[in-house]
Amino acid sequence: MGLFRRTEAAGAAPIEGRELVLADLDGVVYRGPLAIPGAVDSLNLAAERARIGYVTNNASRTDVAVAEQLTSLGLHTTAADVVTSPQAAVMLLAEHVPAGSLVLVVGGEGVVDELTKAGYRVTRSADDNPDAVVQGFAPHVGREHPAEAAFALAERPGQPPLPWIATNTDWTIPVERGMAPGNGTLVSAVHTAVQRLPVFAGKPERAIFETAFERFGTRNALMLGDRLDTDIKGAIAAGIPSLHVLTGADRPKQLVAASADMRPDYIVANLADLHLPYPETELMRDGSHRVGRSRVRMNANAVEIVCEGDSQIDLLRAGCAAIWSSGLAIYGLRVPEMLYADHWL
Repeated sequence: MGLFRRTEAAGAAPIEGRELVLADLDGVVYRGPLAIPGAVDSLNLAAERARIGYVTNNASRTDVAVAEQLTSLGLHTTAADVVTSPQAAVMLLAEHVPAGSLVLVVGGEGVVDELTKAGYRVTRSADDNPDAVVQGFAPHVGREHPAEAAFALAERPGQPPLPWIATNTDWTIPVERGMAPGNGTLVSAVHTAVQRLPVFAGKPERAIFETAFERFGTRNALMLGDRLDTDIKGAIAAGIPSLHVLTGADRPKQLVAASADMRPDYIVANLADLHLPYPETELMRDGSHRVGRSRVRMNANAVEIVCEGDSQIDLLRAGCAAIWSSGLAIYGLRVPEMLYADHWL
């Protein structure tokens, strides 16, 4: 249930004992065109003791393009270190249609490149009678692209449903100017037209994690992410621990309200904390949960700060521990604003 797993030595750094670190990109490594302060140094340091894999739901770019961007930011990266949702989509596609099949693509070069490398033929038109549809995101995708997918996926009497793989379900995508609609909104548009859902490849689905485990040869991994519904939920589904960093999408308010399938093992302010001893959560005699000098407890449906302590991040960790262990739904609780105040914007 996150924060309470006793598999870690007390005070051990999150990276301790890991063979593989899987890092999300947007909101973890960079924001827009710029690296998040401290992220590059921390990941390069981590690479001295573990393999680093960069796992992205972004289907608009190739693994080579992603690696080039990461290298330009100062990371020691090659295309082999990048695991993309189109790569996972191709792995799933192979379970439905063989190489050489014609695939209708919604999305950008990232999807086309992986399909081509795997031996598939590509079309953009339903009139070509494709054997399957793979849908991903690209900034240029307009109304006509999901429309072609809907035409291809339309029910045909006496014929089995056409395989439909979507790279990811992200409802939003962070860009330099803010949050923009993501691939999930485009998939939803096609779903509305054809009244069925695709098979999903990217986070939080297992396929992209299995792609990473196979490539790097280990499941002894730690996932670094900023989104609870993709990075953290996906790590839990894949059976690996996760670290939530407060440099991206989901903030303290989302953390305290996280459901059991989206609760990280570690909460940190930035990636420098990846290498620092992580404080243990202690259950005190008065029922409070202590992290560092911060203590929080439940009193019926009220969350009480027993001791604010001297660290905002420890207060947040203690608050999450108390709320998560209560078994109560967040909408029925009285939570002091101090507990989820965002000091890391």
